[in-house]
Amino acid sequence: MGVTAGAVWGRAEQQDFRSRVRGTLLGAAVGDALGAPVDALTLEEIREAHGAEGLLDLAPAYGRRGAVTHLTQLTLFSVDGLIRAQVRRDTGAWHPPTDVHRAYRRWAATQSDWGPDERRKDDGWLAREEWLYARRDPARACLLGLGDDIMGTLDAPKNPGESGPEAAARSAPFGLLVGWEPQLVMQLAVECAAQTHGHPAAYLSAGAYAVVVHALARGESLDAAVQQALALLAGRPGQQQVTDALQHALGAVRQGMPSPGRVEELAGDGAAEGLLAAAVYCVLVGDDVRHGLCLAVNHGGPSAATAALTGGLLGALHGETALPPAWLAELEGRPSLLVLADDFAMEMTQGPALHGPAGSSPGWLARYPRG
Repeated sequence: MGVTAGAVWGRAEQQDFRSRVRGTLLGAAVGDALGAPVDALTLEEIREAHGAEGLLDLAPAYGRRGAVTHLTQLTLFSVDGLIRAQVRRDTGAWHPPTDVHRAYRRWAATQSDWGPDERRKDDGWLAREEWLYARRDPARACLLGLGDDIMGTLDAPKNPGESGPEAAARSAPFGLLVGWEPQLVMQLAVECAAQTHGHPAAYLSAGAYAVVVHALARGESLDAAVQQALALLAGRPGQQQVTDALQHALGAVRQGMPSPGRVEELAGDGAAEGLLAAAVYCVLVGDDVRHGLCLAVNHGGPSAATAALTGGLLGALHGETALPPAWLAELEGRPSLLVLADDFAMEMTQGPALHGPAGSSPGWLARYPRG
């Protein structure tokens, strides 16, 4: 797309961008929902429950088909925080990590409250969505990292030993800031990941993932996107594990037919860099979106996170129309996801018309308050 900050968006560019935003958010959520029922199972247990080929369709989790986990919940609050950061910029307050942290704290409230608190007028519309108050096995690192008002930073990260994939799995929205330079996208994703996951491999995996999504959303190939992430990782302290994992994924493509064993090998012990590598591999070798997502869930590692990462990449690469419609039809929270995706696309392409020197839309500021 070649979009830069301050660019005037043509209609075709806006439509393409909206399709990729929708694709990224819906793809990550569909992957999350596909993997949720088998998240804690070995490959043998998956095959025992779903047949010799493994899981090939949505299955019940949390009492229904198409249910999402806390990974999708947090991804939505990433988007909410980024929109709020843009709106708050009018006030002269411009620090996106703080706005994203506030959004994550609103998610943390959904995990302890029974339902929306109408007295909190600055929460915005997303925090009033009752379906988000379901507790979906939130990672301990997320609950601990967001359990108080102190924001983790790179100098003083929360959970410094935590190398899990949850921060990376909520980081696709940072990549959708297509008007930003890639190094700034990486830095923002890294800083926001450190709010819950303080191990360098975890927050640098989040940064690398966001850069890959960013390149895909701008029309690059996946191979070019990964090369860009590798270039931006170079020289960063603690990057070797992430760099090695991504290079391993690229090399694995040339090692015969894709298999659950290959995905499991890349995923390793379930740390962030392994699941990032597995996701890149599944996109590179998948025949189509459905095949790539099925590859991502049929292994003994964290299936929901692997498929969420994979789905985000597939959606950014191909747009929303490539996603399996039968799965989208059953996806929990799809109306909210679509509204948020379209709001994000509108804010990023037409923000000055919604709030700015020429005047502000009261409805928009009620949805995304400056407070």
